[in-house]
Amino acid sequence: MTQGTSVGRAGRGMAVATSASRAVGFARLVVLASALGLGGRLLDSYNVANTLPNAVYELVVGGAMASVVVPLLARAALTEPDNGVVYAQRLLSLMVYGLGMVSVVAMVSAPWLVEVYTPGFTGEQRELAVVFSRFFLPQILFYGVSATAGAVLNIRGRFAAPMWAPLANSLIVIAVGLVYLLIGGATSIASMTPAHLLLLAVGTTAGVFAQMALVVWALARSGFAVRPRLDPRGIGIRRIGRLGGWVLVSVVAAQVLLAAATRAASISGPGGISAYQNAFAVFQMPFAVIALSVMTAMLPRLSRHAARLDHRQITEDLSRAVRLAVVALAPIAVAMLVLGPQIATLLFAYGRSSPTAIGLLGAVVAAFGVALVPFTGYMILQRGFYALQDTRTPALITTAVTVVGVAGCLAVTWLLPRADIVVGIPLAYAVAYTVGLIATAAVLRRRLGRIDGHRLLRTHARVAVAAGIAGSCGAVTAYALTPLTGAGLSAALVTLSTAGLVGTAVYAAVARLVRLTELQQLVAATFAGIRTG
Repeated sequence: MTQGTSVGRAGRGMAVATSASRAVGFARLVVLASALGLGGRLLDSYNVANTLPNAVYELVVGGAMASVVVPLLARAALTEPDNGVVYAQRLLSLMVYGLGMVSVVAMVSAPWLVEVYTPGFTGEQRELAVVFSRFFLPQILFYGVSATAGAVLNIRGRFAAPMWAPLANSLIVIAVGLVYLLIGGATSIASMTPAHLLLLAVGTTAGVFAQMALVVWALARSGFAVRPRLDPRGIGIRRIGRLGGWVLVSVVAAQVLLAAATRAASISGPGGISAYQNAFAVFQMPFAVIALSVMTAMLPRLSRHAARLDHRQITEDLSRAVRLAVVALAPIAVAMLVLGPQIATLLFAYGRSSPTAIGLLGAVVAAFGVALVPFTGYMILQRGFYALQDTRTPALITTAVTVVGVAGCLAVTWLLPRADIVVGIPLAYAVAYTVGLIATAAVLRRRLGRIDGHRLLRTHARVAVAAGIAGSCGAVTAYALTPLTGAGLSAALVTLSTAGLVGTAVYAAVARLVRLTELQQLVAATFAGIRTG
């Protein structure tokens, strides 16, 4: 077997695992919303508490994992006489000691952490969120050990377990949600029993523990001696801190924006936080499936061109990636904007979710459609800086995006009626990432000399025409079907399917008329990938 074939198969395997994990992770959101009741204060308290371990982990170490820790592990594997085994053991030990202490401090600080995210909560909501968070915050340690063990596995050429492990996490939490639903678990805070609370709290953390255990087990099976090193010195802690400095700035900025959005959503009333988080998950799905695939395939090429100082080819690759991603995602963004209520109904109108909450979620999904294209362009162009080994510039631009986004979240809390605040949050995101996209493009143009602006503007204009006409036809179709189909799941399915087919056909036809050649390239590349798969 050739090395290229092996890498190709590994890449396809990782793509399958990532897609499966994301799909099951989304199903987890649906099950929890059905069990706890989308629109209720209970689900909001659970979701805020479950956000905290991820936020703290990202602040402490998550942002530096891929950009700093993985390269250092790779270097140790090449330069150390034992292939970096002792270095990896010391790094794992450091994670256990350091994140163990962080977890304890976070559990003690739980009331203050919850307060940061929940100015709109009632006293009982905040109290329940604190109780949940004290069960959830040990996940910080589990996430850190899982990520570090996964990085060691990747260095050793083992990719399957780290990619599939999140699936185990989601399956356990789905089982917990289904059991909670079957035993008639509470949907209000007042009626929640200690048994209900323990099932949710212990079951959710058990999912993250299982994710960690699976990766550590796979690491041990690979022949790596998983054992603690009482003295973790010698791994270059100062070097890690120095290299991760600007990455930390980016992570802190992103977490500040997340906190501001969550705070604004909490002020929107019961169900606001859950509507924001679930709509954000819908927003992330097409980006993860399409744009992340483009960026993953693009970054090695960009890095090689940067090493050769071939700025012309960097520009060409960035331009092509942005154009292909926009051609693919623009119709999805328009579909979210036009069919947000039907998307929310089809995905979340199950179990104990209230119709009012589904309506609010649909409005937030529609608003997130406005942010999808600028967010995608911004994220792709940022890869140009990383290829040039520049982490400072994207950190500064990310900080500016955060300032604009936080200002937007504050503005919607002042300008919009309380119930509509959560709908305004995606619009604040859209403005912030549009500013970030423009700033990134301007700085890259100065750095590289050109960014293929004429072709980018031409493609965006053609996409806007095709997507605009397709969206209008889809909206007319949905409007015409509403009196015939009524409301409910079946109506949403019929409307979404029919309007989606009409919109897709119109988009393809108009794209052909306006000579949107990138769509043909995208279709050809997709079919080529299917044939080689």
